[in-house]
Amino acid sequence: MELALAHPQLVRWRTAIFAIFLASGLSIATWAARVPAIRDTLGITRTGVGLMLLIGGIASIVGLSTSSVILARWGARRSMLTMMVTFAVGITVIGIGTDILDSWLVVTVGLVLWGFGNGCLDVIMNVEGAAIEKQVGKTILPLFHAFFSFGTVIGAGLGAAAIALGMVPGVHLPIMAAIIVVIGIVSVANVPVREAAMDAPDAAAQKAAWRDRLRSALSVWREPRTYALGLIMLGMSFAEGGANDWLALGVVDGHGAAEAMGAAALATFSICMTVVRIFGGPIVDRIGRVAALRMLAVLATAGLLLFILAPNLPLVFVGAALWGMGASLGFPLGMSAAADDPAHAAARVSAAATIGYVAFLAGPPALGFISDHIGLLNTLYILVALIVVSGFASGAAKPIAGSVVGAGQPAVREGGAG
Repeated sequence: MELALAHPQLVRWRTAIFAIFLASGLSIATWAARVPAIRDTLGITRTGVGLMLLIGGIASIVGLSTSSVILARWGARRSMLTMMVTFAVGITVIGIGTDILDSWLVVTVGLVLWGFGNGCLDVIMNVEGAAIEKQVGKTILPLFHAFFSFGTVIGAGLGAAAIALGMVPGVHLPIMAAIIVVIGIVSVANVPVREAAMDAPDAAAQKAAWRDRLRSALSVWREPRTYALGLIMLGMSFAEGGANDWLALGVVDGHGAAEAMGAAALATFSICMTVVRIFGGPIVDRIGRVAALRMLAVLATAGLLLFILAPNLPLVFVGAALWGMGASLGFPLGMSAAADDPAHAAARVSAAATIGYVAFLAGPPALGFISDHIGLLNTLYILVALIVVSGFASGAAKPIAGSVVGAGQPAVREGGAG
């Protein structure tokens, strides 16, 4: 068992992981902000953009699915830096493919690198965040996810500034890629070398244990708890992804409001979700992870039903707010639960996250198809059902014996040998 880190080491580690979460959000918003310019420069249709996004999404799922194997092979520090460089190279390739080579194929290759790197990093940085939770004895993974949200806000703002300055993607994207690489190098330098993260310097021992770690990484797919946690994350991923893609349109098409009101309702959802991610950790520690997940499922269900059935616009906004609050912590708490056992954290987080992200990526397009037949607001009842299932599965998130996070769990002292 590894010794607790000294307080200064823990602070540096925590700050480094905050920065890595922020950089991941930064990369996603950087691409998203320039999609219209990339589409116009390449002269492709919305269908073409959708196809490229699908390919990038598939690459993300591959990254998620293989992350535990990569972590077992390279260790957390090397894996995180490699994946950050990978998606930074992807962003650069997207910019070059757009403005220098004028090739949708090159842009698609960049999206594959971007998607794979982000998907793989997502699991590893969550494993690191969960490990920090174990060190401090407090629920802070939602706060890490809030930093991801901050990264998307910063990336979108810098994207808007680049557009206002007339900066083409071929210039803007490589600059952002360089910033991400610098963040990665500085951050990883402050992540401690730990045996549990496969960062042990004994290369011979690492190589000898490779097959055992690979077998362990694959074995989690035979555990019922993996699928129960996947159900929690699937329902909450649908709740979040469905809101991102369909909430604004639901306000406009379903409730007959102006387009600006749709955007305002989506902003209400996002603000409420981010606020709960910032301040929700202490509440989880007070009432416990399982009770928190059930409370969130009730909030999300009530919010969605109010959003669907509201007779006036103010109640629609109240529904959007409750929906955002309810969808806020399901994914990070599911990640935290999957990482309870440090020896199998990466494999379990990878498996549960894969289930959740498939829902996040594939769910909204499926909802769009169904809504063409039964109407958008009626389609949202599917989300209600999935959130209810997520609530019933919440018992799977009960901390494993010996875990230090959650209500009633002992905190680990921050002092100690480094």
